[in-house]
Amino acid sequence: GGYVCEGCAPDNPKLGIMLPYAPLQLLLFDYDDGIKMPDVLVMTSANTSGAPICRDDEDAVRELTHLCDVMLSHNRAIRIRADDTVMDFYKEKPYMVRRSRGYAPLPVPVSAGFKGQVLGMGGELKNEFCIGAGDLFYVSPYVGDLEDIRTVRALKETEARFETLLEAKPELVCCDMHPSYNSSEAARDMNLPLCEIQHHYAHVLSCMAENDYFEKTIGVSFDGTGYGTDAAIWGGEILLSDLNGFTRKAHIKPFLQIGGDASAKEGWRIALAIIYETAGNEEAALKTAEELGLCSEKEARVLFAMARNNINSVRSTSCGRLFDAAAAILGIRRINTFEGEAATALMYKAMEFKGSCPGDEFELFEDKDVLILPTDLIMDKLINMKIGKASQKTEALKHSGSRTAFCTDIRPADTGKAAADTAYAAYYFHMTLANMITGACVRIRNKTDINTACLTGGVFQNTLLLGMCEEKLEREGFRVLTHHLIPPNDGGISLGQAVYAMKRLNPGS
Repeated sequence: GGYVCEGCAPDNPKLGIMLPYAPLQLLLFDYDDGIKMPDVLVMTSANTSGAPICRDDEDAVRELTHLCDVMLSHNRAIRIRADDTVMDFYKEKPYMVRRSRGYAPLPVPVSAGFKGQVLGMGGELKNEFCIGAGDLFYVSPYVGDLEDIRTVRALKETEARFETLLEAKPELVCCDMHPSYNSSEAARDMNLPLCEIQHHYAHVLSCMAENDYFEKTIGVSFDGTGYGTDAAIWGGEILLSDLNGFTRKAHIKPFLQIGGDASAKEGWRIALAIIYETAGNEEAALKTAEELGLCSEKEARVLFAMARNNINSVRSTSCGRLFDAAAAILGIRRINTFEGEAATALMYKAMEFKGSCPGDEFELFEDKDVLILPTDLIMDKLINMKIGKASQKTEALKHSGSRTAFCTDIRPADTGKAAADTAYAAYYFHMTLANMITGACVRIRNKTDINTACLTGGVFQNTLLLGMCEEKLEREGFRVLTHHLIPPNDGGISLGQAVYAMKRLNPGS
């Protein structure tokens, strides 16, 4: 067998394999020139980080000269950029992470009887747009993150080319309701009738459309961030949804997110904020942070001051940030050096655990008819596992009332010797979160009689959590919808946007 450098995907049990899509890639290994080649080559796309891949020689010379010594070109024009498709496997079937070359623009068919043509402009990150023509929805190849103005230009160029290829003239464009997204600004520049959609609702509609299911469903939409209807940061939402709209029925307990964009990259900030609010005073929080090795005293004092004075601090229900915080608390990853690093490392660490860990069942509570998932108690339990103590708050809440009864085989976890094990704690985090999600769906079903749930959003790229939730929900008698060839992350929301726009054109469908 061949050898792969240890620096490739460190701490990751999986390696991605790129299938050759051009003869040149085979000739690199097999060309009869007497040069001995290695068994494996590590490749990357022709772009600097955050920029779109280069499409012509002029782009390549301008963008890549400082990255490589030699460029091999050809005389065939590249009309549309197409990144490599990236997929995982779930239950031995493809589970899409990035849908591009080889799959786009194969249409997603539905059987709703729609008429007309629409455009879903996609998200700000992992942008892909979608053109809907009747009951066929053509999701574009991956465009990229629109923080870079070059990617915004690439979005406009590719969308115009797609209209030509599909002979489409959209009558309505749909975009995210976030007021500052470049994707939304691009939609407004099109001089077409415009509708807006909430981010997590678009995720739910995307999953429903991929499964060609448009009855009312309980949409579990968990990701890193999205603009809520109350102008807050959402990211752990359970929405009762159909094509006509949604009702927010449950969400994870809001926590303090300090530091703006930095908090999305540095999980220790989220962990410290949760500890600060749970401890009740700065000195106790500082002591716990020191025991966990989260940060220096100076860093902690700065964050405490920001929280006290409400400086760059917001309330968030982001499930993605909770994964980052859990990874920091358990000493797995303090920060993300690339997107999803901490959450992925937490999942792989949990997969190392081979024993029995049914998780806990913390009682859900209601606030104005909306269920709250007390995820702060999970975090407090992780701290207990790591440094051997729990707050009085957690112990009082855990033992002061009835438990949510939905999985009769669940029993209290043995947190003795195993509690110190990081893999056990990581697995516990996943299992208890799955318990909360299942409990919330059961409570919602009891009030609505809706028996279908869908699992969507970037958090459900985590196939361990996905499997736990699907198994528990099916055990409770739910029909469960999941993604397959449309990404659960923001790369899939353009499908939901386009379906929403199509329903606006076809109110009777």
